[in-house]
Amino acid sequence: MKKRLPIGNDDFAEVRRQNLYFIDKSLMIRDFLDTGDKVTLITRPRRFGKTLNMTCLLYTSDAA
Repeated sequence: MKKRLPIGNDDFAEVRRQNLYFIDKSLMIRDFLDTGDKVTLITRPRRFGKTLNMTCLLYTSDAA
């Protein structure tokens, strides 16, 4: 059975709970954190996963 895409779903915890298709961007998040910048501008088109990655970062930091 194929996993569904999380279209319109930008909450990482819900994506995990529903076992939806997700591309792991942990290495991108690690690079993002390693820069140590106070502010980072993320310019990407709509539906690129910006909010989903931010919620992934939020839930990851809560677990640490």
